[in-house]
Amino acid sequence: ARAVVGLRLLNGVADRAVLAPNCYQLDAPSHAAEKIGFTADTLAWRAWLSTLDLEDATPDQIAVLEESTPTAKTSPYYLLLVQDVDALRERSKLYNAIMYGPRGLKRAYRELAAVATSRINGCAYCASVHVQRYTQLTKQPEVMQRILEQGVDAPLEMPERAIVDYAAKLTRAPIAMTPADLEPLRHGDFNDQEILDVTHASAMFAWANRLMQTLGEPVAG
Repeated sequence: ARAVVGLRLLNGVADRAVLAPNCYQLDAPSHAAEKIGFTADTLAWRAWLSTLDLEDATPDQIAVLEESTPTAKTSPYYLLLVQDVDALRERSKLYNAIMYGPRGLKRAYRELAAVATSRINGCAYCASVHVQRYTQLTKQPEVMQRILEQGVDAPLEMPERAIVDYAAKLTRAPIAMTPADLEPLRHGDFNDQEILDVTHASAMFAWANRLMQTLGEPVAG
């Protein structure tokens, strides 16, 4: 639904009927985030349901794992999701296109949108993964440290400020957004394709955070 909101905003439409009234997301750290805290350190993830034993995997399951990410065959998250092969295949195609697409928004800015969304949704595991990726790409750990410690309202320079503000509002209150919310991004010289990429990254993690926190929990690495 958040992706639909972003598309309509780019077309100059603020249609509050797109989302249900309960779509608002308030900053509320999950129990796991409160226990472990938001960190740039590597975290593991523990599934609450049974995961696939690779020895029992079908050729189709192996193929989808290999298509998804290089670490999928050792990841409890992927070994859980691959029990629905078709769903994981489509999810991985979508995720890889959104986060690694060769054109449009710089990859570091996609990672920034993912971190902002994960910080609001209380997903400590997702935040730690994408903090590391942003830092690898930009060599700016101080930006991530401020967001981890202070949240999405931490002091940031442009254009990071515009990206975080947009992702934060799309996460917290998509139903309240208007085309005016695109203006800071446009003033930062982001074109419509790049704004759509920010939208997709944030929307992807609005969903991914909930899935990851519903199916398991982060643990110290």
